[in-house]
Amino acid sequence: MSSRAGSVGGGSSSGGGSSAGGGGAVPLAVLLRREVASERTASERPELHSGLFSQAKKGEDFTFLKPDCERLPDVPSSSFSAFGLFDGHNGNGAAIYTKENLLNNVLSAVPADLNREDWLAALPRALVAAFVKTDKDFQTKARSSGTTVTFVIIDGLVITVASVGDSRCVLEAEGSIYHLSSDHRFDASKEEVDRVTESGGDVGRLNVVGGAEIGPLRCWPGGLCLSRSIGDQDVGQFIVPVPLVKQVKLSTAGGRLIIASDGVWDALSPEVAFNCSRELPPEPAAEQIVKTAVHSKGLRDDTTCIVVDIIAERTNSCMPLPKKQPGIGVFKNMFCKKKSSDSSSHTDREYMDPDIVEEIFEDGCAFLSRRLDSEYPVRNMFKLFICAICQVELKPNQGISVHEDSSQPGSLRRWDGPFLCQSCQEKKEAMEGKRRSRDSSRSSE
Repeated sequence: MSSRAGSVGGGSSSGGGSSAGGGGAVPLAVLLRREVASERTASERPELHSGLFSQAKKGEDFTFLKPDCERLPDVPSSSFSAFGLFDGHNGNGAAIYTKENLLNNVLSAVPADLNREDWLAALPRALVAAFVKTDKDFQTKARSSGTTVTFVIIDGLVITVASVGDSRCVLEAEGSIYHLSSDHRFDASKEEVDRVTESGGDVGRLNVVGGAEIGPLRCWPGGLCLSRSIGDQDVGQFIVPVPLVKQVKLSTAGGRLIIASDGVWDALSPEVAFNCSRELPPEPAAEQIVKTAVHSKGLRDDTTCIVVDIIAERTNSCMPLPKKQPGIGVFKNMFCKKKSSDSSSHTDREYMDPDIVEEIFEDGCAFLSRRLDSEYPVRNMFKLFICAICQVELKPNQGISVHEDSSQPGSLRRWDGPFLCQSCQEKKEAMEGKRRSRDSSRSSE
């Protein structure tokens, strides 16, 4: 279920479009707003230290580490960091293509010149559009290759994770563990089994002599055990690229992220991964995690790990924080709404015992009609007459509403935006089992 804590400010324009301008001089108001934003966020920029280690079996794991990115050139307040892990299968084409194109597609899907707060609010929808566009573009180049994707954007203390497949991103903050991704394996979700079968897929285990069924649930033909990925056109369009997106905010205590392929997680629990690498810097930590996984089960698959330490200064370091017991973390809303009657002792108590992780956003729905139809004020940040996936400009009579053929009557009106171009609408229908892909149609002729 989609949820967003608190209100999102600023910068929306009328008519459903953002006020992103073209070329020319930057207005003074924009420059002043950037300067204020830069001053406001300077104290929230943590130090990031990252490390990578991998042992290859097939050579199909690829990684992306870019700690110094800027949404706007030469604007420090627009800086962020991006990390990605792409675990390919049936070849490395999809993993390489996604590594090279996903971030650009994310940035292209975000309206230009948003302030930081609005950029973070728009990011979940932009990530969905970017994943689908990357998948759609890749499928014009290859049929059989596919890849999992775990893509992490860190802006200040805000972490946004988008994932398809069974690589994982896990956070540890002050002794608690938070899962920022979810396995898209058929064995892990009856909902995904139902979605794929209702869209025309056949899900079952491998049949052997005598009628016995063995191994994990897979989609046939092809035998893929994942319900979501980028690529895998030969399996079916119902293996969708729509990611689970989670967005959280750390406290000034910071935290450690482990982003790893299933070669790690098939051997180690998150608790073991963190414990075996504790007190080590990121690169030795990543090496220790991989070697522990390989020692446990052998090198059966490409085994890759990225470790990112997020180190933020405490604004009240003289005030000791209570000890946290190890265990699975529980997300909490961290907006402290004080009443005027709050006593000073109650205020001190809130200061002494802050919530560790604030959950801002989470949505894992596989259907684009929901994922691209953001609530106000986020929807007003995006231009109306532009394809919500590929970003091509549309004339008013060209766009097709994401609600076209919607199964939810009443509140959704098919003449409402956001809109898709014809080819992206065909992609959406194929993902929902309403239209066969062009390639599969041609192959049946």
